[in-house]
Amino acid sequence: MKAVRFDAWKTRPTLVDIERPVPGPGEVLLKVAGSGACHSDVALYAVFDQDIAMPQLRPSYILGHEVTGWIEETGPGVVGLEIGSAHMVYAARGCGHCASCARGEDTLCDNVASMTSLGSGLGLDGGMAEYMTVPVRNLVPLGDADPIAAAPLVDAGLTAYHAVKLALPRLASGGRTALVIGLGGVGQFAVQLLGAMSSATVLGVDLKDDACALAAGRGAVIVGGDAQTARIREVTGGRGVDAVFDMVGTAETIALAQSVVAVRGRITVVGLAGGRVDWGFYTTPFEAELTGTYMGTLGELHELGALYRQGRLEVDAVPFALEDALDAYARLEQGTMLGRAVIVPHGQAAVADAAEELATVSAP
Repeated sequence: MKAVRFDAWKTRPTLVDIERPVPGPGEVLLKVAGSGACHSDVALYAVFDQDIAMPQLRPSYILGHEVTGWIEETGPGVVGLEIGSAHMVYAARGCGHCASCARGEDTLCDNVASMTSLGSGLGLDGGMAEYMTVPVRNLVPLGDADPIAAAPLVDAGLTAYHAVKLALPRLASGGRTALVIGLGGVGQFAVQLLGAMSSATVLGVDLKDDACALAAGRGAVIVGGDAQTARIREVTGGRGVDAVFDMVGTAETIALAQSVVAVRGRITVVGLAGGRVDWGFYTTPFEAELTGTYMGTLGELHELGALYRQGRLEVDAVPFALEDALDAYARLEQGTMLGRAVIVPHGQAAVADAAEELATVSAP
């Protein structure tokens, strides 16, 4: 089968031919429907090296941690799953036996230091391939919902859902506001989820006009141009923003978040740009929080899947054939991708069908 493999630091991935994997006990063989090309993949092969990255992320392995597909074959001991049924793949893999993993919080595994990977496409072979093997526990059913469009939910959607869910106590009262800095794939999900899960007024900031227009169509109040801090303060009546979600993570965007957060507000840094924080007791609103998040839990992916199956989330998926996966990554590197690139491994016809369907419907 064909797959996109990451073989060395500071080296672009390659399209290779390898043997199709065989499911072991408690696993299924998944025929991949869609695999999202993520900015974190670009960081893996273009930015990270042995001095920067966690040792669990060292190459070589197949990329792809935003994966959906159909069960093609079951391994020994697997019962109760229908061949051909569609599922999302929870990417994170913890030790499987600590308290965090027992709660489905594999991203917070107590034994991460002894793990050899962080998950599928993150140290283990992922889904940027025609087929992959998946433990039954990591499958989240999609029912009749479109699995190709659903692929970005697995990381971009789940990351936004987890961050929003944790901040909901700050938005539980009337008259609350939220700010999303960075309106790319994760930011667009955050705008939608804030609208679905809270009554807060949602503000949005981005340098790209097309991203701002997309978020505005989803109910966000766009704050563009210069003097953003003053204008955000004006929109919030001077009190500041109750929950800020920084999907970029540079020193500049974190500073913007700090300048507009309200007393007892919450800043959640989601973006991986590596910005540093300058904190001072007299320059920070009292009891304001600053935290970071990483993906989400297995249970939350089930919750997010329910919202998707109910038609309450739009997914800005852009399909590519597996042979064009490297072109999709190049567009990510160049910053010219609006929406989420989804690699569709099984034929140009499938890509054409997906593109036509996604052009006419944004949700299942």
